[in-house]
Amino acid sequence: MPSSVIRSFTYAPEDARLDILFVSGRRYAYREVPPRVAEGLRRAASKGSFFNRRIRDRYAFERV
Repeated sequence: MPSSVIRSFTYAPEDARLDILFVSGRRYAYREVPPRVAEGLRRAASKGSFFNRRIRDRYAFERV
């Protein structure tokens, strides 16, 4: 999963929670993310672009 922005991510479908660890070392939990969006991130050729288009500023989040 090479990305210049996102180091790794996990998705918990039972909670609809997407945890993203950025290259900067910051980790965020995004809530109420539909499974299709998490799957889109998994399949995206550019994780950072997908994140900016489909996740950032669209879902509530908290730094963890």
